[in-house]
Amino acid sequence: MKLSIYGKGCKKCDQLTGNAREAAEALGMTVEIEKVTDMNAIIDAGVMHTPALAIDGEVVTEGKVPSARELETLIKG
Repeated sequence: MKLSIYGKGCKKCDQLTGNAREAAEALGMTVEIEKVTDMNAIIDAGVMHTPALAIDGEVVTEGKVPSARELETLIKG
């Protein structure tokens, strides 16, 4: 599973990355986490508000930092 974090590398982006790692570990899953900081790539993904998270290319949240518990639910599908 690939998780993409879209944002400029701000504190909220780092927090989202940490929460995503924590959620994956809690689920016992191995995930690839990619940080996307290029504005053109962010726009191409359809992201209007950062930070944003995509799971396997599908944007599931943007403009907020969900808790690790909330991310577990999103990752499980």
